[in-house]
Amino acid sequence: MTTKLTPEQIQIMKDDITTALIGYFMEDFHYSWQEALDILYTSETFERLQDDETGLYYQSPGYVYSFLENEVKTAVVE
Repeated sequence: MTTKLTPEQIQIMKDDITTALIGYFMEDFHYSWQEALDILYTSETFERLQDDETGLYYQSPGYVYSFLENEVKTAVVE
């Protein structure tokens, strides 16, 4: 039997990953809380995390962070 998550449960999972990602950014890149938040909220990775269809919220924070870290490291500054 498969259990379906409620929208509230999915949001909690997303929030937990978001909190972890901010912590990773602060630790790895020495960003302030606000800098980490700004970068995360404007990233493609965060956009994908918010899209329920990707199922990214079901992954571990470390897995999601690998995408975000790659995105930041390969970003082209205009």
